[in-house]
Amino acid sequence: MRSNRAKVRAGVSLAATLPMIAGALALGIPAAHAADNPARDALQGTKPLWATAKADKGATSNNAQVKAVRVYLAGRDAKGLAAYAKAVSDPSSPQYGKYLSAQQVQARYGATKAQVKAVKSWLTGSGLTVTEVTAHYIAVSGDVSAVERAFATQLHNYAKGSKTYHAPAKTASVPAAVSSAVLTVTGLDNAPHKANHDDTLPPPGAVFKNAGPFSSYYGSNTASTLPSAYGSKIPYAIKGYTGKQLRAAYGAGKYTGKHVRVAITDAYASPTIAFDAGTYAKTNGDAAWKTSQLHQALPPTYTNTGADECDASGWYGEETLDVEAVHAVAPDADVTYVGAASCMDNDLLDALSKVVDNHLADIVSNSWGDIEANQTPDLAAAYDQVFQLGAVQGIGFYFSSGDNGDEVAHTGTKQVDTPANSAWVTAVGGTSLAVGKGDTYQWETGWGTEKAALSADGKSWTGFPGAFTSGAGGGTSKTVNEPYYQKGVVPDSLAKANSSTGNRVVPDISAIADPNTGFLVGQTQTQADGTEAYSEYRIGGTSLAAPVIAAVQALAQEANGGNALGFANPAIYAKYGKAGVFHDVTDNPTGSGLAVARVDFANGYDASKGLLTSVRSLGKDSSLSAVKGYDDVTGVGTPAAGYVDSYKPAKAHRKH
Repeated sequence: MRSNRAKVRAGVSLAATLPMIAGALALGIPAAHAADNPARDALQGTKPLWATAKADKGATSNNAQVKAVRVYLAGRDAKGLAAYAKAVSDPSSPQYGKYLSAQQVQARYGATKAQVKAVKSWLTGSGLTVTEVTAHYIAVSGDVSAVERAFATQLHNYAKGSKTYHAPAKTASVPAAVSSAVLTVTGLDNAPHKANHDDTLPPPGAVFKNAGPFSSYYGSNTASTLPSAYGSKIPYAIKGYTGKQLRAAYGAGKYTGKHVRVAITDAYASPTIAFDAGTYAKTNGDAAWKTSQLHQALPPTYTNTGADECDASGWYGEETLDVEAVHAVAPDADVTYVGAASCMDNDLLDALSKVVDNHLADIVSNSWGDIEANQTPDLAAAYDQVFQLGAVQGIGFYFSSGDNGDEVAHTGTKQVDTPANSAWVTAVGGTSLAVGKGDTYQWETGWGTEKAALSADGKSWTGFPGAFTSGAGGGTSKTVNEPYYQKGVVPDSLAKANSSTGNRVVPDISAIADPNTGFLVGQTQTQADGTEAYSEYRIGGTSLAAPVIAAVQALAQEANGGNALGFANPAIYAKYGKAGVFHDVTDNPTGSGLAVARVDFANGYDASKGLLTSVRSLGKDSSLSAVKGYDDVTGVGTPAAGYVDSYKPAKAHRKH
């Protein structure tokens, strides 16, 4: 993963044909001693894998400018930070729940003035200009010759696809005298593109609407005139679940998330979010937003907003989904939206750091990411440092696991998504959810969809069950070691799929994601006539599952007396196997094949170009399978009626 690599919205799966885009990282980077220069220490991962001899097009001009280099600071006790982050998150540890304040974290683990001074002196002495200093990094710019002096490498131009980018010709290194102060460096390569400054955001994206017929709850409207599937008539897809149905499905009970703070990170900011969220809540029976219950923390400017870069308007729906889903499930939770200046790693890291440095929330929902093949150890270390700094303060991060199943159909390679693969975040997988009459939970399958179109004569499904279209991301990491909390729960067949020593398996927990059993959202969109108007549509993806689980965690924190849950994975796995805590989700909960009928507008918004009718089979997630016990589609399962109450303290509350 490169420092300026764009992240995509993880898991926004619309109920028709909008892009499905998903959600990077490993654990820290050990500084290896540079064998060819004993006075320096290498920063592993700073030479990207695509910078090969075959792709080498020669040295980059010494006068070319490098503008986006960040030297991340290790702080005064990086090993101590990781150790305390583990101890404070482990229910079996005597330090469990003994969180630190932001000020205590900085004093105990932050970089010292001497470290900052030494790193700055080295950088400026090499001819680089310091452009920014934060608690986490020192940003510099300069010409290629200065970068090469500072990091003892050479920058060459490399062909990558149809483009050419510069990158280190060998692993970068730092002087041994400052090595202990440097975590990693990012921005030594410039793939995929430089940022274009644009201080304004585009208008809302083009309208999307669902066609009917619909079911109001699962199975309420049978498609009696359409062909059967799996030996019986099938129901129409639901119009879209609302908060009341999701709260019932996941055991909300009396809890509302009162006095709990939830943050949401995405890129950019919807200009209509307050209106949309308020209108949606009023229309669909959610509690009205209270004054100052919804906040936004936004950057002063935005970059890379174009459709060929980050497509800013495409992120508006992500923010809208996240905000409305959290409020629907946890209607009294305080919600802060933290918008990044773009979908680039540096900007998303800044958004996450803003949450941690200012302790804006205890629970952070994140619906974005990339494939593991694009990750590099440099940014992995930077992300994991933020996650650890959050963990010691009682802040937990929840990331969507992706929307392309095992990624084979999407990338040609079986792999997981990131940052969900980090051992320091909770990876959220996805399900197809059946909520019946009276808001009763019926069943769930692992989310995986195969699609077949209605034949021309309307008497059969062409090529039934059809091709794989989308599904919950999951599988075994190739880069992240198996975390201690997964041992004894995750089967060796999964954990050791890529190595005999074991690796991280994704996801950890799951919730509703299938757009065919999705969530109803309301958003201001640009209509076919060019006007802007509020409308509602059904949506899914693991970018729905992530805010739903974040909201359920808000309910659990309320049940815990308001005490922060922190990094939740050790507690989640400790609850595995306890009666009534999780729904154990499988792909065949009823004993026969499951499918729904769906009718879509051919143009995405009205019937003027005709209708498209198809059957969507459920529980067909590429090579991944939801089976009894832990699996790599749904993790330990979904929250059941006893999940939230399982966080109620037995006796005395832990102190925050």
